[in-house]
Amino acid sequence: MSSQSILSELSESPDLETTMPALFIGHGNPMNAVEDTEFSRAWAEAAQALPTPKAVLCVSAHWETIGTRVTAMEQPKTIHDLHGFPRALFEKQYPAPGSPELAQSTKELAHQTPVELDWDWGLDHGAWSVLSRMYPAATVPVIQLSLDRRQSPAAHYQLGRELRGLRKKGVLILGSGNIVHNLRAIVWEDKAYDWALEFDLRMKDLILARDHQAIIGYSKLGRAAELSVPTPEHYLPLLYVLGTQTDADSTTFFADKVTLGSMSMRSVRIG
Repeated sequence: MSSQSILSELSESPDLETTMPALFIGHGNPMNAVEDTEFSRAWAEAAQALPTPKAVLCVSAHWETIGTRVTAMEQPKTIHDLHGFPRALFEKQYPAPGSPELAQSTKELAHQTPVELDWDWGLDHGAWSVLSRMYPAATVPVIQLSLDRRQSPAAHYQLGRELRGLRKKGVLILGSGNIVHNLRAIVWEDKAYDWALEFDLRMKDLILARDHQAIIGYSKLGRAAELSVPTPEHYLPLLYVLGTQTDADSTTFFADKVTLGSMSMRSVRIG
């Protein structure tokens, strides 16, 4: 069955009895896409524990735009938006189909946020580095939603809430970033700075407490937050995933480790 017929069926189908969980993945070092690591194995195990999605909507830290855009092409290209890594990473391809139908549905669901269809982008490494481990056959249709750099954290969270109905249609909403992401402080060792551990554990507690307002207002959480989130793009995908949460959803964690000094790999399953 083609991706078009799959998503046409999706758009016409009633809500499923079982709502698809939503995931936030701490993607970290792009080499996880081509090396066997504790993190790449955890991503594969997380996918195996899910129902097979009819499609994936990915919010990646690596697509920032003016305005919100969603990929709408039939065959998104694999974007190697990387520098200084081994050749194997640049040769990696992830030929998953896209879905113009899901892109259009996403645009229509976002009542408070104008979303424009995009035919130029594709799948950046925030998407394919994770999905190539989760769904290596590349048969599940994938679209990407951009981060509007002009919008507040609260607006990003609200857009996640607007899109949560896709979960009832079998769509996996996937945020790809890092809760702690400070490239200037990175060391190429398996260690963690005290402030990175502090913020990661603070976020764990807030996520479990469902204190979404405090998570949205992370900039008020002190020095550890300032060091852990020096720029917002890796943090914001988490807000989309939390925005999809309902009262009935459970919360669990996997790959919950801080490494490279200043990189939290903590990943979150909602539902």
